[in-house]
Amino acid sequence: MKAPHLRKLAYAVLAAVAAVCFFMGFKVPYTYYKAEQALPRNEQLPLFNPHRPAFTCEIEATKVPRIDVQADAWFHEARALEDPDTWEEDRDYKKIVQLTRAAAERRHWKAMLNLASLYLERRDPPHHADDALALVEEAMRLGIPAAYDRMGTYYMEGVGVPADATRAFAFWQKAAEMGSPHAMAYLGDKIAATWDSPKDGFWANIPVATKMLGCALGQGYGPAASTLYYLQAWPRSPNGSPSGPRTAATKAQALRTLQQGIRLGCADCARFLLVEFDRPVDLADMLVPHLDKARSERYRVVYDALDWNPDLRLPNLDKILPLPPAQLPQWNGDKKALIEAAKGVTLKRPQAEPGAPSQANGRAHRDAAYELRPCDDTTTTGTAPCAGYWAPTAPGGSAQLQTHLASVAPGLYQSGEPFDKVFDPSVAGAAPIAGLVWRRFITVHRDHEVIAPLAVAGIAREILPAELGLSCAADMPCPATGVWQPWLPSVHPASAALNQPWRQAWLVAGQPFPNPWHGGEPPFDPAELTWHLMEAGTSSNA
Repeated sequence: MKAPHLRKLAYAVLAAVAAVCFFMGFKVPYTYYKAEQALPRNEQLPLFNPHRPAFTCEIEATKVPRIDVQADAWFHEARALEDPDTWEEDRDYKKIVQLTRAAAERRHWKAMLNLASLYLERRDPPHHADDALALVEEAMRLGIPAAYDRMGTYYMEGVGVPADATRAFAFWQKAAEMGSPHAMAYLGDKIAATWDSPKDGFWANIPVATKMLGCALGQGYGPAASTLYYLQAWPRSPNGSPSGPRTAATKAQALRTLQQGIRLGCADCARFLLVEFDRPVDLADMLVPHLDKARSERYRVVYDALDWNPDLRLPNLDKILPLPPAQLPQWNGDKKALIEAAKGVTLKRPQAEPGAPSQANGRAHRDAAYELRPCDDTTTTGTAPCAGYWAPTAPGGSAQLQTHLASVAPGLYQSGEPFDKVFDPSVAGAAPIAGLVWRRFITVHRDHEVIAPLAVAGIAREILPAELGLSCAADMPCPATGVWQPWLPSVHPASAALNQPWRQAWLVAGQPFPNPWHGGEPPFDPAELTWHLMEAGTSSNA
C-alpha cells in the first residue's frame, strides 16, 4: 500500500477513534488538534479569487534565504548527474540523493524541494511521501514561495494529504502572492480565458492574468510567454472579450515575448514560431511579418533541443536566430553548434590557492575557496537547527565577553548536533556561558565580487575569462560586439535574481543595452546595473 493511502487510512482511524471517544464521554487531547492545525499543510488561507481587482508582482529570489555557495556547488553537481542525455537507469541516484541532501541540510531551498521529489520517486528508500511532505513544510516555515506552490500540487494530486482542489488553488494563490513564478504562470493561464467556466477550471480576468504572466516571465520562467504572447497579440477587454484588431505594434510585442520565452526555455514558443514562419494557420492574419523557411528550420532545431532538455536556456539566441528584420547569420547546418552558440556562458574559475582556512582540522575547517558571511539565522537552543557554520554571540553581554566570543571561529555543525560549550576564560573554573545566541554563517566565494554567473554543467558554455574586461553602464551604447552579462553587486537584494547566465544578451557594437528584466518593474534602480563583456565576437556565425 502506498504511503498516501496509509496516511488517509490513519486519518480515517483517528476520526473514528475521536467519534467513539466523544460518544463514550472521553476527550481527545486538545494538544493533538493544536499540533495538527499548526502544521503548514493546514494553514488557513483565503479562497482563490479569480476576479481579484489587482495583483502585486513580488520577486521570489528576494524572499528566499541567501544560498550557501558550497551547498550550491553540491546542488549543481547533483543536477548535472541528472543530464537527460544519460539513460535513467545509468544515473547514479545514490550520489544524486547524497549531494542533494547535503545541500538541503544547509537550507538550500531548491535542494530541499528536489530532495522531496526524489523521495516521491522512491530514489532513497525507505523515504517516501511523508518525508517529502515534511521537507516541503520545512521550506514553507522558511517562507519559500515555491514550497507553497508545491503544497498546492500535493493537494491537487493527493500526495500525502487528502486531494482537495479548493485548498490547492488557495495554496497556489498564496505562492503567487509571495513571488512564485510557477504559481503566477499557472494561475495567469487559468484566468486568461475569454469567459468564465469554473467547472472547467478557467476564468476571465485579463489585467491580472497579464500582470501575473509578465511577472513570471520577468523572473525567468519561460513557459509564461506561451500564454502572455496571445494576450498581447489579440487585445482583450478585462472580461476576456476582444477589444480591437491586431496591429503591427501588438504583433511585434507578441513576437518579442515569444523570442524571450525561447531564450528562457519555452519549447512551445519555439514550436509556434517554427510553424508560423513556415505554414501559418491563417496567411491573411499571421503573426510573423513574412514566411521564412530558413528561420523555421532553425526554430525546429531549437524546439527539439528545448523539448529534450527543459532546463536548457538560450539567452544568446539573437546570435544565431534574431527576429526580422535582422538578417540571419550564416550557418553550416551543424545543429549542436547552433545550440551551443545560443547558450549562456560561464567562466572557468581558477583553482584556489592553498592555505588560509581558519584551521586545518576541527569544526572551523573550510575549503580554501570559500569565506564565511553571517546570515540572519539565529537560535537560542542548544542544538543546530540546520547544518552549517555557527558561532556564539551574547547580545547585551560585557565588552570583555563580546571580545572573547568574537575570537571564536564559526564551527561546522550537523543538523540537531549540540553546540560546543563555551567558557569565559577570565573566570577560572566557571560554568559554561549561559544564554548564548548562536548565529549561522554561509559560505561565499573568496572572489565573490568577480563577474562569474553560475550554471549547471552542460546548461551553459564554460569559457576562459574575457581578456578585454570591458564593462559599461546600462544607459550607454554597447561598446563591443559579443556576449554581455548584466550585474548587480553581490550584496544587493536582487542580485540572485539578476546575476544569472540566462539574463545575458548577444549585442552588436553601438546597440543600446536592453532591459534585462522582462515583465513588470525591475526590483532595482537601473543606475545600479552594469553590463560586462563575457565573450567578444565579431561574427554571429555558428
